[in-house]
Amino acid sequence: MVAKLINEVLVAMGSSLSSNQQERLRSVLQQTFSKVDLIEKTESDTGSEDSSVIQTFLAAKRVEGCSEKSMHYYDSTIRNALRAINKSVKDISTDDLRHYLDDYQQRSGASRVTVDNIRRILSSFFAWLEEEFYIVKSPVRRIHKVKTGKVVKETYSDEALELMRDSCDNARDLAIIDILSSTGMRVGELVKLNRDDIDFQNRECIVTGKGNKQRIVYFDARTKIHLQSYLQQRTDNNEALFVTLLAPHNRLQISGVEIRLRNIGKDLNMTKVHPHKFRRTLATMAIDKGMPIEQVQHLLGHQSLDTTLQYAMVNQANVKMSHRKFIA
Repeated sequence: MVAKLINEVLVAMGSSLSSNQQERLRSVLQQTFSKVDLIEKTESDTGSEDSSVIQTFLAAKRVEGCSEKSMHYYDSTIRNALRAINKSVKDISTDDLRHYLDDYQQRSGASRVTVDNIRRILSSFFAWLEEEFYIVKSPVRRIHKVKTGKVVKETYSDEALELMRDSCDNARDLAIIDILSSTGMRVGELVKLNRDDIDFQNRECIVTGKGNKQRIVYFDARTKIHLQSYLQQRTDNNEALFVTLLAPHNRLQISGVEIRLRNIGKDLNMTKVHPHKFRRTLATMAIDKGMPIEQVQHLLGHQSLDTTLQYAMVNQANVKMSHRKFIA
């Protein structure tokens, strides 16, 4: 063990030292190591140490206010990378991470957006290791943001929204479509709502978004009427605003909303019907009608203005009209 370590040091310093200096260094190292007992760290020890470091990193993120969903994504992404690279965090190089990201993309066929999300999480992890003096320098520093093409995502037309409303066979689904389309809230915020959270007089409610941040959202008169109608038909005592249709009428979960909307879309031969599309539709409509982007940002609960701009797709018809008016 001692001889191996001494040899590794001499090899590393070989180009910087003369033969006499190397012999002198060998003598000093042998004399120094003779006074201590060295225990070789096994692969399981290294894995245990890395696991402990990951847990500490996640604890720091939890203190910062990250949601449990985000924590799980951080955890699985980091552990998958370390498992594939098969090195301790202290030994991972920039090339190791580049090869991992390239292999991951080639093997899984993941989009550039997904690969960049992985890069961003690894960057956060190794930057934290550097700040906490676990490592000298983050190996992700020289890995730049992955270039991603801009894809124009679809929004619901007025006709599509009306068709979905007409196809609802119960008051709950109609109220869900109305509240999603008029408030732009996230589906995760929708399922957390309780009856007492709704202020019918002012047509508003307080939702809890990412990082447990609360904000006020507003709904229209149609949503108010359909919500009240749905609640009047309820016979259960559950405090949740939306519950399952069948007894024991538990709080509706995200998957329940997604499945119901997907089934409505299938019945109407509409593709890509999901809760998040209502949010993007609202943002696009608000900006298209002249609402200041900062107010749209606040309405959607975005921390960054860039995120709001990514959600909102400018109406192409208006671009064409503006071109004719100001250019053509």
